[in-house]
Amino acid sequence: MRVLYVLATYLLFAVLFPVLALHRKTRHGLMERLGFYGPNSHLPPGDGPILWLHGASAGDLLALSPMFGPLRARFPGCRLLLSTMTDSGYAMAKGRLANDIDGVVYVPYDLWGATRRAVRAIRPDVLVLEYTEIWPNLIRAAKRGGARVVMTNGRFSPANVGKYQTLFLLIGNPLRDLDLLLMREEDEAVRARQLGARPDWVKVTGNTKFDALAAGPVPEDENLRTALGLTPGERVWIAGSTHEGEEAQLLGVYARLRERWPDLRLVIAPRYVDRAARIVTLAREAGLSVGLRSQGNPERGQVVVLDTIGELSRAYRLATVVFVGGSFTTRGGQNILEPAGQGKPVLYGPHMDNFRDSVALLTGQGGLQVQDAAALEQALVSLLEAPERLASLGAQALETVGRISGASERNAEAMTTLFPHGRPDPR
Repeated sequence: MRVLYVLATYLLFAVLFPVLALHRKTRHGLMERLGFYGPNSHLPPGDGPILWLHGASAGDLLALSPMFGPLRARFPGCRLLLSTMTDSGYAMAKGRLANDIDGVVYVPYDLWGATRRAVRAIRPDVLVLEYTEIWPNLIRAAKRGGARVVMTNGRFSPANVGKYQTLFLLIGNPLRDLDLLLMREEDEAVRARQLGARPDWVKVTGNTKFDALAAGPVPEDENLRTALGLTPGERVWIAGSTHEGEEAQLLGVYARLRERWPDLRLVIAPRYVDRAARIVTLAREAGLSVGLRSQGNPERGQVVVLDTIGELSRAYRLATVVFVGGSFTTRGGQNILEPAGQGKPVLYGPHMDNFRDSVALLTGQGGLQVQDAAALEQALVSLLEAPERLASLGAQALETVGRISGASERNAEAMTTLFPHGRPDPR
């Protein structure tokens, strides 16, 4: 069965390689993606265990980041290596996370040869896979190399269980090669067991993305405020992680709100920063002045486009109120708990399928779900008319996030059970 998967991956790779090599998210790091890392080229020397943590994108790496401290505490002298699939994730690791890790690489394509070359170069003691990053060749290569393999923030969509079962029948069940499956919720754990994971290796530990948020708000970033061209005391509406089709609606709402609140500023942070020019055009067509954060917004535009990577969480600290995008489209939403963790009232649209757990937690507890742009405008008017309600919702949001932390500590503690003495034996 594994032979079938190995052959299928090479055939699929031959077909998809031109797309992978040219796509804006995956066009860099070709040699690393083929497993040519070079021995010890990305990690400092040392005798401590190597913990390889993989997240597909920048958001996944941020979800992993609260575990860095707990892992270092439980595995003294360990070296933390991050891998990612996207160029934005790589930039995030090299920038915002650089001081907390020891190295970053592009994850190898899930090819028999590439994964084995990668494991030989890195020699991990533990491979941590985020969410549903189930790559059979990589898992098998890590196991053959002597590593323990762990899933964190594990999730399996109920809609996809049947597809997984069929796939595993064809290629063999990679879940049986995992040493620990640390799931977000009990129903996720039930599905993991249903898919064939060993029951005693499945644990419910929660979601680490909540831990980074539970630390609460920090002082506002005045340097970022200046770079955005914002003035202290202004009302600031931040629309985070927006997608195509949403900005035009938001700009229409904003133009009408400004008639009543002339000091209101709008910061739009597109999910993909290469769409910044498109948003600038839309703002000008709506009769609004607009500037770019990357240029310091010299125009002091009414609308500011946050066209940089890794600054959205900091920007949320400057907000009066937040709308999170991906929710007026069929993309399934984006992270609504990040602004909530900054003590901000959060609004979001009806399409939040990928964040149902967050919606269940936050709606009515600092979050408001609206059905369309008209309802969003009505909600914003209501909130801007009542500053005391804005403050109350922000406090509720912060309290809600504070109740759901601790997964990172539980995950790190669970990983110590993989080794007889609490840590890997020296190699």
